[in-house]
Amino acid sequence: MNDLNQADIEKICNQLFDDFRGVLSWKWDNWVGSILSEFNTEAEKDIRAPLERSLPLFWDCTTIQTAPQCVQTLDKRLGELRPTQLLFTSPPSNDAFVFCAWWPWSSGMVISLRIAPFNKNLSKAEESALMEQLKVWAKI
Repeated sequence: MNDLNQADIEKICNQLFDDFRGVLSWKWDNWVGSILSEFNTEAEKDIRAPLERSLPLFWDCTTIQTAPQCVQTLDKRLGELRPTQLLFTSPPSNDAFVFCAWWPWSSGMVISLRIAPFNKNLSKAEESALMEQLKVWAKI
């Protein structure tokens, strides 16, 4: 990953985690290699506003086919969006971007957020290093 993309990803991630500090608790999620938080749907508006500032693009199951190919690749990797699920992203650049998977639970009471950078052109070693850096940015 070139330095410009790394700096952009770091800036976006730091802004997200700063916006949510004291509001959400984070943990590592091995399933998709991301930072995970879960919150009650009563806080939805308070969570969504800062999320949309940092990740202004979003798709649902009816619009994902209009997303850039790299975003569609991520969607497939995540198991494809279902009704009520959203995929927020920063503007993709050179197939790299930051995403947030917004997944309401079937109970309708809880929403899971999974945040991570995505770059389909990284080697396994580069991807591992980036995931370790993500943990540092999230302070977990």
